[in-house]
Amino acid sequence: MIFNKARTDPTESNAAAHPSVAIAAPVTVPHYLESTYWWAYTHPNAVRVFERQWLVNLILWGNFSRLRDLALKEMGEVINGDVLQVACVYGNFTERLVRRLGPQGHLNVIDVAPVQITNLHAKLGQQKQVTVLQQDSSALLFDDASHDSVVVFFLLHEQPAEVRRKTIAEAMRVTKPGGKIVFVDYHKPRALSPFRYVMVPILTTLEPFAMDLWNGQIADWLPSDCQHLRIDKQTYFGGLYQKVVITR
Repeated sequence: MIFNKARTDPTESNAAAHPSVAIAAPVTVPHYLESTYWWAYTHPNAVRVFERQWLVNLILWGNFSRLRDLALKEMGEVINGDVLQVACVYGNFTERLVRRLGPQGHLNVIDVAPVQITNLHAKLGQQKQVTVLQQDSSALLFDDASHDSVVVFFLLHEQPAEVRRKTIAEAMRVTKPGGKIVFVDYHKPRALSPFRYVMVPILTTLEPFAMDLWNGQIADWLPSDCQHLRIDKQTYFGGLYQKVVITR
C-alpha cells in the first residue's frame, strides 16, 4: 500500500506511481467536521469505539452488508480499472472492494481526517494495488477523467449542502466518460415506515446535515452540465436508504 498524507516532499509522495495525483500542501480538516463529528471521526477514541463490524451493522439497522454489496456490485465482480473511494468507511467495505481488484485494478482511497487514514492503513496492511491519500472530497487533487468508477458510501449526509455539492461535482469530474459514480446514503422513508419517525430525532441530534439530504435528492446537487446524465436510483429498507448510480 502507498500511504500518503499529501506531503510536499516529492520523495514521500506517490506522484511517480500515479502521475494523475497532484502534490499539494497538507490538507486541513474542515471546521464543520471537527466541531460536529469529532466524536465519530476525528478523535482517536472514535476509531477505537466505532471500528467494529457488529456496531456499524447495528447503526444501519442490520443493513451494512447488504448496502455494501449493492455498491460493490455496481463496479463489477472483477475490477481492472482505477477506482476511487471517497472517504474511509468503518467496517469491512474497503477490504471487500480490494478483493474485487483484478490484475490491472487499482484503488485510491481519500479521506480528510488523518486518524481515518491511519486506521484504514492498519486494517488493510500491505496492499500493492491500494493508495491512501489525505485529500478533501470537495477539492480532489486528481486529474479530470482519471478514474473508471467512484464510490461514495454514507458520506453526503455528513456534509453541509455547499460541501456536498462540491463533493458530488468533484466525483463527477474525476470519472471517465462511461464510468460510474455510486452513491449510497440515507433517504426519506416511505410514509408507512416506522423509521420515517424513529430516525428524525436520531439524525437531527447526531447528524445535523442529514435532514437536508433526507428532504432532497442527490440529483439536486449535480453540476448543471451533468443534468442530462443517466441516473438510476433504488431505495431499500422501507426507503430509509438509497443507492444512486450515475453513468458519466
